[in-house]
Amino acid sequence: MSTTSAGARTVERTFALLELVADRGGATARELADELGLPLSTVYRLAADLVARDYLLHLRHEGRFELGFKPHRLGLALHRQIGLSAQVRQRIVDLHRATGCAAYLAIRRGATLALVFVADSPECPRLEPMTFGFHQAPHATAFGKILLADLDDTERQVELARHGLPALTPRTITDAGVLEAHLARVTRRGVAWEFEEFLPGSSCAAVAVRRPDGGLLGCVAVSAGAARFDGPDLRIEHRLRVAAGDVAAYFRRVDPDVLTH
Repeated sequence: MSTTSAGARTVERTFALLELVADRGGATARELADELGLPLSTVYRLAADLVARDYLLHLRHEGRFELGFKPHRLGLALHRQIGLSAQVRQRIVDLHRATGCAAYLAIRRGATLALVFVADSPECPRLEPMTFGFHQAPHATAFGKILLADLDDTERQVELARHGLPALTPRTITDAGVLEAHLARVTRRGVAWEFEEFLPGSSCAAVAVRRPDGGLLGCVAVSAGAARFDGPDLRIEHRLRVAAGDVAAYFRRVDPDVLTH
């Protein structure tokens, strides 16, 4: 194996270990080794490097690793970059309370729309895979469809080639022609819906948040059980449009730099 390949492999393993600790809320070296399929000695070596750089803490008395403080500082820096203020977060909380649905805010970061805030409750929890940074399966999620509808033909083909059109449920759109027609309707109506296309038993709707020039800044979305939505709900669409307008107005008024990201 070349030095370059070995270095890339080490980086890949290091990030996998860090992400696993984050997902589990902490883990022992043995648990990490078993889950990642790595020798125990390799886990200790990678973890020691992360501890030295403050990405992990080693709780010796418990024999486990947990996240250090560096990821928190990076997270705060990211929140500053995307302009996720208390006012914007509160607007999404208000959307959750007004609709009785889990509510989401996604911000465009390069070629993707990534989730940056979720407001939910035990009565209406978020879609389980959707946490901070989620941006997979754009063909099957409402906010992903907002992005795809906004891209030009070349950009859309690149994005679809990267993710593919896997059938996540029996209702997922997997035909490129059908998806194109669907996205054309999203463009015309300004709202994207998905009905059990991402997860069985759940539906979602999204509306774009736009810059003054019409460019896509992000979107707001809500999700609920499929029994709640068996088709487009105009009242939900109205609340989404109002919330999207409020978020866009906040960025124009308070944080105009976000509009150029």
